[in-house]
This record gives sequence, C-alpha cells and structure tokens, in this order.
Amino acid sequence: MTMEAGATQTQNQIERPWLKSYPKNVQQEINPDKYKNIAELFDESVRQYADLHAFVHMDVTLTYKQLDKLTDDFGAYLSNVLGLKKGDRIAIQMPNMLQFPVAMFGAIKAGLTVVNVNPLYTPHELKHQLNDSGAIAIVILSNFASNLEQIVAQTKIKTVIVTDIGDLFPGLKKHIVNLVVKYVKKMVPAYSLPGHIRFSTALSEGAKHKLVRPAVVNTDVAFLQYTGGTTGLSKGATLTHRNIIANMEQIFGWVGTAFIPGKEIIITALPLYHIFALTVNCLAIFKVGGKNVLITNPRDMPAFLKELKKYKFTVFTGVNTLFNGLMNQPEFKTFDFSQLRMSLGGGMAVQDIVATRWKEMTGSDLVEAYGLSETSPGLTANPVDGTHKLGYIGLPIPSTEVVIADDEGNFLPAGERGEIWARGPQVMSGYWQKPEETANVFHNDWFKTGDIGIMDEEGFFKIVDRKKEMVLVSGFNVYPSEVENVIASHPKVLEVGVIGVPDDKTSEAVKAFVVKKDDSLTVEEVIAHCKQNLTAYKCPKHVEFKTELPKTPVGKILRRALKEADQANKK
Repeated sequence: MTMEAGATQTQNQIERPWLKSYPKNVQQEINPDKYKNIAELFDESVRQYADLHAFVHMDVTLTYKQLDKLTDDFGAYLSNVLGLKKGDRIAIQMPNMLQFPVAMFGAIKAGLTVVNVNPLYTPHELKHQLNDSGAIAIVILSNFASNLEQIVAQTKIKTVIVTDIGDLFPGLKKHIVNLVVKYVKKMVPAYSLPGHIRFSTALSEGAKHKLVRPAVVNTDVAFLQYTGGTTGLSKGATLTHRNIIANMEQIFGWVGTAFIPGKEIIITALPLYHIFALTVNCLAIFKVGGKNVLITNPRDMPAFLKELKKYKFTVFTGVNTLFNGLMNQPEFKTFDFSQLRMSLGGGMAVQDIVATRWKEMTGSDLVEAYGLSETSPGLTANPVDGTHKLGYIGLPIPSTEVVIADDEGNFLPAGERGEIWARGPQVMSGYWQKPEETANVFHNDWFKTGDIGIMDEEGFFKIVDRKKEMVLVSGFNVYPSEVENVIASHPKVLEVGVIGVPDDKTSEAVKAFVVKKDDSLTVEEVIAHCKQNLTAYKCPKHVEFKTELPKTPVGKILRRALKEADQANKK
C-alpha cells in the first residue's frame, strides 16, 4: 500500500487537465455535506413539489405528498411494529414498480440499511447475498417468493413482507392486475412462507403509529450495493448517505441548469435495484421534482413502446442494448421527441454507431458516463452541452479526481495506458465486512477501478481494456470465477475456464471452456445446469469442450491465454 517517494509527490501534485474542457456552467466542487441524510433531501422535495407526480406505473401515479405518507406508514411499521433498529439491514427484491420507492424511502426514513437484490437471482445467489449482508427482513414481489422459500430457513431473515404487482393500484384495477398476473399469465409460482406479512397490511398497521426517525448522520450506511467478486462471490459495496448525496450533488453540478425543476419526465427502464438507476433516475430526479415513469419489463418491446408513447419524456437513461433495441423497432421513430433534452448511456460502453443513430432519430445527443457500484456510481461523464466525445467516458464530474496509474502506482501522462484510479466523496467506504478485499482495491485514498484506460490532452478518458477479468453483459458484471464454480459443480465436469467474448447485442457474452470428466457431457447439459444456479445474464452463451486448459506452473487456469487463443481462432 506504499508508494515510492517520487510517486507520492506526483500524487500530491496531480494535474487536472480536464478543467479547461469543463463546460462554462459546470461547477468544479460540490458540498457533499449539504444534507445530514437522504431522508432530509426527501423532505425538501416533498415540501417543494407536494402535488406533483413523483412516480407513475401502469398509468397509476403517486404524488410527492402521497409518497411521503406511504413511506411514513411503512417506516413506522418497520420501527414500531417490527422493532427494527437503526443500521439493521432490510433486503428489497422487486423490479420497477410503485412499491420499490415506498419500501426504499420508508426503510431510509427508519434509519435502516437497504440491501438491493436482483429479482432474477437463483436461490443459491439469493442465499449468499442475504447471509453476507446479515439482512433480517425482506420485501419481495410474490413472483419470486418461491425462490426465497427454498433458502429462507438458511438465512437470518426473521420477517418476510410479500407484495403483488397491483397492490398500490386503486380499487378494481388492483384486483384485476393481480388476478391476471397470477392466474392468466401464471407468473406467480406457488410458494409457502409461513408467517409472511402482506405489504398492504404493513402499510395499514404502520398508519396506526407515528414514525419517530432515529438520528442518522451522513456517515451511516444507506445501501449495500452488491457487485461481483473475483473470488466467485458477490460483495457489498458499503455506500453511506454521504456517498449517495455527494453523487447527486455532483450530477447537478455537472448538468448545471439542464434540469428544469418540476418539469422533468424521466423514463426508468433500467432496474431501480441497479446503482445507475437508483442514483440517477430514482434519487436525482426526485430532487428536482421530476416524474419517474417506471417500466417493469423493457424486454417486452410492444408493452414498452405502448408506455413510451404516452409521455413527452425529457430524460432517457439506458444501456447500449436498450437504445439499440428501441431503434430497431419501426414504431419508435414515429414518437414525439420534441421534449427530449438529455439521453444518458451507462452501465456498458455506448457504441459509436448507436449514439450516432440515436442523435439522428431523436435529435438528442446520447452521452456516455462511467462509474461503478463502488462509486455510487458516477465518476466521469460527457458534457451535456454538445461538446461530448464519441467513444469516451467523458471528464471527471465535480469534486472527483481521476488518474491513469501504472502497476507501481505512478501516475501516467496523457496518451499512456494504465489503470483508472479515482477519489472523491462518492467512493464507497469499503466492501461490507471484507477488509482484505477492501485493501486490494484501494491505494491510500485512491480507488482502483480495475479498468484500463487512457486520458487525452483535454482530460477526456477512454476505456480500452479491463484489468479485471469480469465480463460485462448488458451493463451487468459477470465474474468468471462465479460461473466457473457453478459449472465445476456438475458431476461430469473436470475443469472449466470462463471468459468474455464480443457480442453484438450485449457488448460481451460469457463463454465457457470445459474439460469433460464424463464423455457423455453435452453443451445442453452445461447450459441447463447453469440456468438452475445462475441468473440468465451470467449463463454461458457459448460452450466449447477442450482436452486440457492452459495453466500457470502452480495450476491456475490462464483465462487470458484462453481469450487470446479464442481471438486467434476467429481471425
């Protein structure tokens, strides 16, 4: 963790060439201590925008005032009825729907730490995250409750709160939607969770009590945001209230007056449990009194397009595959884009051709930003004033320093390749209860992203490779060792190595190289085994059988050699 004297001097005298490229309306520094906690920011927006629509889902809206009441009721249930205390962890496992902000903000008001859980997790993945976080309560959509049933007894979960999609819809619509989802579309597998509580019951019981908020300071933990780990198990990025508030303030410092208070309509197709949508869509837009249009399943393109057509949206966030998918729908080009002023791509690289087509079709620049779960997430972003650079991840956002470093920790000049390091108030305090993992990604106060990049003379950064061996599938991190562990558990597998390969639709795809223990093993068996134990995006799209795998002298499989050989075979 130490640096040579010369390197230390370089660190203290870091140059900031990007400042000369900052748009005129961008502030260089922000105040990360502007609010004591996220709930204080929430209160401010409620006071200013009480009667405006905060969230809309399937034509049902919640105003800021209504959301304030519901979150108070839910928070009071958690505190007064369940007896949960400040710092207790509560998991939320649901897609984009009205219950998400109610549960999330209610938990925040009650001083709890929110553990965001991917609804598509298998029981195996879910058990690890619940146990690692130490969550003692969970709010879950009934569609996924059967997975929880399989493992809940093996966790510390004491309280299970179950909701159906239509639970916050009015009157008849609530019952129709829930009946169709359960009995017509058959999207709710049978489950048995004795003693579970209905979400509607929690709200009605909580309404009988007054929420007394605990004293929460900005160094308290707001979220455990899980991300893949090189050890094959995901780990929780510990994000404090200050981390999240800082990143929101950085967003506003960067966009300047681009956001119009009380007038923004943002399309939220990215899941709110993902750090990008959580901070940018859910929280930052909330701060300016915007309307958040929640899309539960953007892969259902006909339904997605039907929703989009209803709104003259002003802000659109997404990943490259989402933008590309929409533009390949003939109906999309007929939409009214007259109010669209900001399109932001993150989570994965935005391809130049996609950005160009988006501009031609919508009239809005598709600008790329960059960040990680560990950084709340934003680190860099392209200017939103038309001076962005295609293929670049942009300039450091306010109060953020970014450098290119070599393996010895020396900072490199413009044009030289190295690892992207960053520091700022949005950087996590560490991985939850993993001091060794935390030490591995920090050099003093610099966070080592694991991405290889370059900086040009103007201070714009570009990612050119990944130091980590993770695979980026449609903006989601897939760590080879996690997939390898699952495949290796198949009784017919002797050895396995996993890499990422280019994919036109998802940026990268997972490819597994397998050495058989039993000659009868088939590709279909390998993939079926993965589907039983891994979320769909982590499953290999390609499987190749080998007689042996390249290894180091001590027997470690050389994934880089597999990647190089695979690339050579395709030439």
